[in-house]
Amino acid sequence: MNGPSLRIVRLANFVAPASGGLRTALRELGKGYREAGHQPVLIVPGERTTDRETAQGRVITLPGPLLPGTGGYRVLTDRRRVARLLEGLAPDRLEVCDRTTLRWTGKWARRARVPAVMVSHETADGVLRTWGVPEGAARRAADALNLRTAHTYARVVCTTEFAEREFVRIGARNVVRAPLGVDLVERHPALRDAGLRAVHARGDEIMLVMCTRLSVEKRPGTALDALEALLRRGVRAVLVVAGDGPLRHRLEQRVRERGLPVTFLGHVSDRGALGALQAAADVCLAPGPAETFGLAALEAMACGTPVVASASSALPEVIGAAGAVAADRGEAFADAVEDLLGRPAAERREAARARAECFGWTTAVDAFLAAHDAAAPTRVGGHDQAASSSTQAQAQAPVSTTPPTLPTGTPSASAAVRPFPPGALGALG
Repeated sequence: MNGPSLRIVRLANFVAPASGGLRTALRELGKGYREAGHQPVLIVPGERTTDRETAQGRVITLPGPLLPGTGGYRVLTDRRRVARLLEGLAPDRLEVCDRTTLRWTGKWARRARVPAVMVSHETADGVLRTWGVPEGAARRAADALNLRTAHTYARVVCTTEFAEREFVRIGARNVVRAPLGVDLVERHPALRDAGLRAVHARGDEIMLVMCTRLSVEKRPGTALDALEALLRRGVRAVLVVAGDGPLRHRLEQRVRERGLPVTFLGHVSDRGALGALQAAADVCLAPGPAETFGLAALEAMACGTPVVASASSALPEVIGAAGAVAADRGEAFADAVEDLLGRPAAERREAARARAECFGWTTAVDAFLAAHDAAAPTRVGGHDQAASSSTQAQAQAPVSTTPPTLPTGTPSASAAVRPFPPGALGALG
C-alpha cells in the first residue's frame, strides 16, 4: 500500500441476519479495505451490543428496534450513542449506507472535519414508486432528499450510471461511480450439480430461480406472473425462490390457491448451497424495478446462469447482452425467458460467466478507496494491477459534470474523483 493507513468507519441500517446484497457488499468491501492496510470499522443495528474482530475488520452492533413489517430489519435510532461512538473511534473517513435515517451523520462529520461519503444503494424515486407514490410526487420528494444528501456529504458514491442519474438531474457535482462486484472463485459454473437440479425439476422442465428479499420494492410477484404465463403457453417450468421477507405468506398463499410449481426455500445462509442453486437453474429472474446494481443476479451470472431483469432497473447496464430485459409484467418476463432459452445452452451460459468476469471485487474495492482518497494495494500482474492504476489515476482528475457512460462489455471502475480540499475535509459549503 502506498499512503497512510486510514480508519474508515462505516455505518449501515437495514442489515439483518437474512440480508442479501447490502450485507455482501459491506463484507467484501470491508475485507478489501483491510487487505489494503486500512482499518475498517462497521457499525450496524442489532439485538444487543457486540464488538468483535472479523475478516472484514471490526464490527460493532448497537441495539436498534425492529421495524414492523420488514421481516427483521433494525435501525440505529439513538443518535447520541452513535455520535459518542463515532467521537471515540475518531475516524479518518466516514462511509454511510443509509440516505434516510442516518443522513444526520453528514453534519456530524462536517463538524468533526471528517471526510464523509454517502453510498447510494437505491434510487429514492424508484423505491417511492414501488411503494405506490405517483411518479411526479416521487420525483419531487427524491430531488429534495438528494439535494440535502449532496450538500451534506463530501461525496456521493453510485454503483451504476442508473443510480447516478437522479443526482445528475439535480446538478450534484460531487458524485462518483464505483461498481460492486462478485466473488469469481466462490461463484462458478462448476457448481452446477445434476443431482441438486433433479431435486427441484424433472429432466424436461425449465428451472427458474429467484434470489431476492420478498418485499414490495423487489416485486417478487412478477416472477409468479411470469411462471403462470409460461405454463399457459405449454412451457414446463418450475420456480425456486431463495429469500424471505414480509410478502412471503401472501406469495405462498397465491401459490397454493393456483397450484403453481414453486418451492420457497426461505433465506439460504449457506453461500455454497446458494451458489449451487444458482448454477443449477436455467434462468434467474430479477424483477426488482428499483435495483441499482443487483448482486444476486450478478452472482447467478458468475455461476453461468443468464438473467432476465427489469428494464426499469440498473440491471440492463450490468448484465449487458449476456441476459435479457423485460417490462415489469409477467408476460414480458415470460417472453424474455423464452428468448434466452432459444439460445444454445452452452452459449448462453458462457456469455453469462464472461460478463460476470468484468465485475471482480478488486476493481470495486479500488474504486471505493479512490472515493475516500485512500491508498489501494499495489497488485502484481494483469487485470488487478491495471484496474488499480486506472482508479488511482482517476482520483487525481477533476470531477466531470457529464455523467459517465458505461462502456459496452466492461463496467466503469469509477467516475473521476476530485481530491478532498485541504483544510475543508468533509464540508461542501
